[in-house]
Amino acid sequence: MFTGIIETTGRVKEIIANGTNRSFWIESPISESLKIDQSVAHNGVCLTVDALKPDMHRITAIDETLQKTHLGHWQTGSIVNLERCLLMGGRLDGHMVQGHVDCTGTCLSVEDQDGSWLFRFSFPPSFAHLIIEKGSICLNGISLTVFNVAHDAFSVAIIPYTWEHTNMHAIRPGDFVNLEFDMVGKYIQRSIMLKEN
Repeated sequence: MFTGIIETTGRVKEIIANGTNRSFWIESPISESLKIDQSVAHNGVCLTVDALKPDMHRITAIDETLQKTHLGHWQTGSIVNLERCLLMGGRLDGHMVQGHVDCTGTCLSVEDQDGSWLFRFSFPPSFAHLIIEKGSICLNGISLTVFNVAHDAFSVAIIPYTWEHTNMHAIRPGDFVNLEFDMVGKYIQRSIMLKEN
């Protein structure tokens, strides 16, 4: 379980293909404190640390993960948002995040608003029932509030701290992002569907 509050960013140093799997060596300030078999959210994707080097850790994504997230688009040098799992008794500053990406979205626009940045993203319309005005979304692992919600698009506003401490500053129109919709909303939607059937 995660909160969507990014601890730090890492950088992809090496990518290794092994059959349909892909392993990534990530260099980051927290790599040295990680342990093998630990879960860490990478751009919102919960992945297991499977090897360590000084200042680097390795994670492996299977084909299912590569198909449903934007990890397949990572390149050497890509900046990755990192969050270790929530400690029991810790503050939940963002919202409840599983690290299970629902789909990818596409950046439609980025607007510098002289002190903040306005992003517009599209997403598959089949997920429209899981997003609400002023609700929460996890975008590349970041807990954000959505607004101007349409059946296939939404906006988010980024404050300077988030701009500087996540990979939001690297996102350009046309780029893919990982999206995880609010878990509580999913359970409510499922309950409604079961009652209707």
